[in-house]
Amino acid sequence: MSTPSTARRAGVPGPGPGPGSDDPGARGGRLGRIVRSPLGWMVTGLVGVGLVSALTATGPGPVPALGAVAALAVYWLVMRRVARRPTPEIARRGAGGEALLGGATGLGFVAVSALLITALGGYSFSWAGHGFTAVVWSAVMVQTGAAVTEELLFRGLALQALEQLWGSRAAIVITGLFFGIAHLSVPEASAWSALAIAVEAGVMLGAAFLWRRNIWFVAGLHFAWNTTEGLLGIPVSGHTAEGLFTVDAHGSAVLTGGGFGLEAALVPVVLGVLLAVRMVVLARRGGRLLPRRCARHTQAG
Repeated sequence: MSTPSTARRAGVPGPGPGPGSDDPGARGGRLGRIVRSPLGWMVTGLVGVGLVSALTATGPGPVPALGAVAALAVYWLVMRRVARRPTPEIARRGAGGEALLGGATGLGFVAVSALLITALGGYSFSWAGHGFTAVVWSAVMVQTGAAVTEELLFRGLALQALEQLWGSRAAIVITGLFFGIAHLSVPEASAWSALAIAVEAGVMLGAAFLWRRNIWFVAGLHFAWNTTEGLLGIPVSGHTAEGLFTVDAHGSAVLTGGGFGLEAALVPVVLGVLLAVRMVVLARRGGRLLPRRCARHTQAG
């Protein structure tokens, strides 16, 4: 079990200056202290990044990807100017390697899930005949925007703020639940699909962030997951877009995920739980988990 100093050595950012700090920027009265508290900078960041996402997510061409760049800029400003903390999780050094490792993880997760469901008779695929370049370009632009902005919102802001208050394990559970609830409004959603998303995506992505402490890793995982599904023609959280293939689902929705897509199938839920457990173990071994009592200590300090 890590201590505050262990967590900092492992790359876990500490809190910003407290109310009694000599830093001139730490002064500003009660409102300033509220805004600079974990919940304060979390809400500020959620509003800023969420607004960028709302304005760019459905834009044409490269607009969603450009929105991801803008969201990163907003995130950096909130963390550095409001939370007054460093941002090693979005450092450019090593970003490519982390994104590729995350992408390989996401690709493997979806590929293994789809292959198992196909082997069990749940999926059959056929070539769609759409233009290859146009389909791939559109998928890459849209999913780049979605992956980066969602990871900044849920893992960069919400998870890191909540673990400062209640520790890493509680933060994973809370952000996972909210990730599932956020997907209740999408087409074909149900209580089961929301629970499945909360476990296999919300909890697993949270565990992945705590393991690597890197937004590029979880964004790469998220991007490859969604892009692979879309190109295979499988609905992505209830949304069906033009893919390189079309998929026919056969049998129970428990096997195929039904109209919601692969995320509501049982196979990826089981795989997601196994991956999440492994990542949490690796994070604990690396001293990257912040226990609740240490979170209270860093806040008091």
